[in-house]
Amino acid sequence: MGGHIDCYLDCPSPYSYLAFLYLLKNRELLLSHDVTVDFIPIFLGGVNVGSGNKPPWTLPAKAKYGSFDMARALEYHGKSGEIATPSFFPPLTILPQRALCFIKSAYPPSIFESTYLSLFKAMWTPPNQVDITKPDLLKQELDKLSWFNVEQVEEIVRKAGEQEWKDKLSENTKTVLEQGGFGAPWFWVRNSEGKSEPFFGSDRFHFMWEYLGVPFQDIAILPKGSKKAKL
Repeated sequence: MGGHIDCYLDCPSPYSYLAFLYLLKNRELLLSHDVTVDFIPIFLGGVNVGSGNKPPWTLPAKAKYGSFDMARALEYHGKSGEIATPSFFPPLTILPQRALCFIKSAYPPSIFESTYLSLFKAMWTPPNQVDITKPDLLKQELDKLSWFNVEQVEEIVRKAGEQEWKDKLSENTKTVLEQGGFGAPWFWVRNSEGKSEPFFGSDRFHFMWEYLGVPFQDIAILPKGSKKAKL
């Protein structure tokens, strides 16, 4: 038993947000099975273009079904009413993702992950969603975080415009494409035998746990008359 999960995320993907929350919630349990998790910022637009994929909202049939699927996913994760599509959707998230690449490099993992979570919340939590793709609004949200001072926030926003972090985001995005990725959340998972496989989406964790050898409760149909239970 044991292994590692690389989780590739981007802010405009609500399913990335749900996967991020789920893995954070279960991190300690995963560590007890010697499974580590790393979160990596990517540019989803670049993945879509590079893979030839089309965002679901651009295809009428997928968009129509997506409203049902998203509602079900939110209910399953206990987030109904807490996540909603912002009026500025779909945002071009290159700026915050580059900023997160810098933060990941310059600060401890706990700071990086707390910042990522705060930016996800800012973009997706109604009723006052914030378009963090705009430099002034990104700075405004970073200023609210107690773990950064004024000088650090200014540095983060400045670094997001520098070539090094443009290249880093491109590198992360290219890695996903080289792994065969076509969307987010995307996972590259290594098991205890040293073998690696890709996984996609926020509803495939049972397959991931099986691959990693992590014990889990599978979904099962209960006999008629049994009390409804949620695993």
